[in-house]
Amino acid sequence: MLTADSGSVLRLVEIEGRGRALVASQPLKAGQIVLQDSPIVVYSAFPLVKPQSSASYCDNCFRILFSSANVVPCPLCSHHLFCGPNCLTAATASSHSPWVCQALSRLRDCPSLFSQPLEQQVQARFLIAAYNLALVSPSDFQVLLSLQGQYSPSDAPAAEFLHSLISSVCPPPSLSISIELIAALLAKDKLNAFGLMEPISLQQDGERSVRAYGIYPKASFFNHDCLPNACRFDYLDSALDQNTDMIVRMIHDVPVGREICLSYFPVNLNYSARQKRLAEDYGFTCNCDRCKVEANWSDNETDVIDDNGTIEENEDEEIMEEDNDEQMVASEGDEVGEADFPHAYFFVRYMCNRENCWGTLAPLPPSNDVQSKMLECNVCGNLKSEEDMC
Repeated sequence: MLTADSGSVLRLVEIEGRGRALVASQPLKAGQIVLQDSPIVVYSAFPLVKPQSSASYCDNCFRILFSSANVVPCPLCSHHLFCGPNCLTAATASSHSPWVCQALSRLRDCPSLFSQPLEQQVQARFLIAAYNLALVSPSDFQVLLSLQGQYSPSDAPAAEFLHSLISSVCPPPSLSISIELIAALLAKDKLNAFGLMEPISLQQDGERSVRAYGIYPKASFFNHDCLPNACRFDYLDSALDQNTDMIVRMIHDVPVGREICLSYFPVNLNYSARQKRLAEDYGFTCNCDRCKVEANWSDNETDVIDDNGTIEENEDEEIMEEDNDEQMVASEGDEVGEADFPHAYFFVRYMCNRENCWGTLAPLPPSNDVQSKMLECNVCGNLKSEEDMC
């Protein structure tokens, strides 16, 4: 498999106004896997005391625990569950060391933490995981610190509270911690953590919850675009091993030198919702080609996707004309850029039409350099053939 490590598929560069970015170092084909990345940190997205109604997951690999038959509890605390002896053994030597177990147990019994917003319980989980990383893999901890993310004064109250809490309740052994270090780690987490979602079958009111967060050092270099040319897949409940790995596949062909971008959220969001989310969560304003066009639209015109994921007609703005269909679908071997994609064409071809899914479709990996005719949704896993789109 070609990955960024090989130096033949992706290249890390600096782009003015965008910072570090990954670009294609060779022409890339639709469906091609361009990155498989393992997390250096994975931690639960649930509060320290999980609601009884929530699903149970292995505290090492985060697979859903469908049956209690093979579940193995942590022998030290009994609060954490594992999908088998192998996961328990692996966790004990890494992510669920005796100190982590003790720290999480003490935090569960800390009243001051439960008077804070739930977000700070998850931040406390991350900090315990990050400090543990410094103890078990100092080199990976340095990688974490090298990721983008700068301290913001708005983070000061959380950093001060969590520093006081962890220092007094469960200080990590042989590791000096400070408010500055906590603030830096929280900034890295905010900008670089990817959500590992619960199964779509468990979504409520059309919303999927996050089961865990992972920090992927190579994938963190992907910038955002509201019409991405690649998308990420995870196979938490189906992969036999390395199930927390992230796999990034191309949505369509791109030429050498093109920046490879993901969308940080479902592509169906309208302009104002996208800009609000990017400003609040990532601290930037998007000026991608789609946003430049939609910035001049009214709110009604940006709502081109209805609740069922279909294109709404708009008499004032012709999104897609039948007589231009042949121009939209590039012939084999033609260069297709993001600016050449009318919005509606992208939605029809690359957005899953399953109700309340909002996933992105990418072709299955090519076989013997022959592009697959089947596209897979990166959210629900449904397959769709190209013939179905005709």
